[in-house]
Amino acid sequence: MLADFHLHSKYSRATSPEMGLEGIYRGAKLKGIDLVGTGDFTHPKYFQEIQEKLISDASGLFSLQPEIATKIDEELPESVRNRSVKFILSVEISNIYKKNDKVRKSHNLILCEDFVTAGKLIAKLNKIGNLKSDGRPILGLSAKDLLAITLEIGSGLYFIPAHIWTPWFSVFGSRSGYDSLEECFAELTPFIRTLETGLSSDPYMNWRWSEIADLCFISNSDAHSAAKMGREANILDCEPDFQEIIAALKTNDERFVGTIEFFPEEGKYYLDGHRSCGVSLHYAETKKLKGICPQCGKALVLGVSYRVAELAERSADYRPTKHKSVEYIVPLAEIIAEIMGLKSANSTKVVSYYDKLISKFGSEFEILRSVATQDLEKLGEIQLAEALNNLRSGKVFVQGGYDGIFGVIRVLQQKGNASQREQLALV
Repeated sequence: MLADFHLHSKYSRATSPEMGLEGIYRGAKLKGIDLVGTGDFTHPKYFQEIQEKLISDASGLFSLQPEIATKIDEELPESVRNRSVKFILSVEISNIYKKNDKVRKSHNLILCEDFVTAGKLIAKLNKIGNLKSDGRPILGLSAKDLLAITLEIGSGLYFIPAHIWTPWFSVFGSRSGYDSLEECFAELTPFIRTLETGLSSDPYMNWRWSEIADLCFISNSDAHSAAKMGREANILDCEPDFQEIIAALKTNDERFVGTIEFFPEEGKYYLDGHRSCGVSLHYAETKKLKGICPQCGKALVLGVSYRVAELAERSADYRPTKHKSVEYIVPLAEIIAEIMGLKSANSTKVVSYYDKLISKFGSEFEILRSVATQDLEKLGEIQLAEALNNLRSGKVFVQGGYDGIFGVIRVLQQKGNASQREQLALV
């Protein structure tokens, strides 16, 4: 089962209007996602829509109303039409508060089992802040207090710190975070059993820090449009049941197989830098400069790789003797754009080619992970076959992202200042 727990609906700021339940359902089928988060269930209008359009199947998961699903399925390619897609209630909360004379900003993901439990959480949070203003509500309470609320309501809620290294809005972020889980959650720290790595880090980076190394690391898309769904995802080997899924995330046992990852260098906060100055730096360079931009003399935005190096006691090449599966992907539309020599993965030509490939070979994940490249070659898709062979063997070229600018991954040839990434162990 492939799961993407964290995304946003059309009720969140800067999110595509296509991200209603229908658009999320359609996107999940095209991508090959079996279980997808609703996103934003605390928003009153969206919660009403969720209750009208989703049916609980008594497992703590939900299905789209048959008449709605059938209409969408009729418009999809036959290659993905019969896939099953389940929903899980999810929401990201933005906590902004002051602790130890410092403003803290962190985002936290909450998964929910049923409408009754969701209603209880909504009632509590309504007393604290305005849930109508944004699908990802901004609340003036601490991350610890939010965790306490979920624990008080009961086992139908599960709390996960989101994209834990992002500079501006995360538990370990360089601009507003902490240097340990205990500093943030105090006596409630034992209830934190799962962490979301975010686009700019991967499990290997997190396993370098012994304090968190034994926790379950999940990866999600944090998508604001259907095209971005599944850019990271989780692989589970368990029944499609809320409590069993949560048990897998809590215990990190064999039911949680591993993750499908964005190359962390492509994340927009991997390196340190200043976008206004066009300056991007690696950890060692930033240390020499004492965190000051060589162009403007102001403090650099310290990226994820810096924070990991700052807090972790293990070297960058550390690998646990036994660990979860880690696979790396580049979104199919980005690969197509590179093949066509186009800058935008959203161009009409890319979309047309994408649709053609889905119709021929199945979902995006099937194409990226399992379609035989020999079969592609026989059908004349020579460059696509080469790109997928390079991707699957880790032979890619990277240019790290920084200060809000996404990095660049090339799967066909070196371009610009990109440097070859060491081959990754795909386990």
